Amino acid sequence: MFGGWGISTDGLTIAIIADLGQGETLWLKANDDSRTRYEAQGCARFVYDMQGQAKGMNYYSAPPDAMESPALMAPWARIALEAALLARNAKPLSKAKSAKPKAAKPATLKPTKRVKP
Repeated sequence: MFGGWGISTDGLTIAIIADLGQGETLWLKANDDSRTRYEAQGCARFVYDMQGQAKGMNYYSAPPDAMESPALMAPWARIALEAALLARNAKPLSKAKSAKPKAAKPATLKPTKRVKP
């Protein structure tokens, strides 16, 4: 696959840093709504090779001007956070969480060990 680092907040990965052959790059989380904004800025989609097949992920390279300015990066970070939040909220409940709750078992009392004073 690839090696790199994840940038997370509150358990949500909003960006990754990975080298896909052109040096380490900051890749920001995207979704269907934000994809066109990244593409309009000339940002590249995160695509890696897995056993001869190109695999894409919902991450785009950060705009070059944003890499030089915290003020210009802030809106892109918010877009990435929003995409991560929407992705988390869109995931269906797992089978374990959606299964019917089991009836509680009755409590059993066990004798306690007697301690001499």
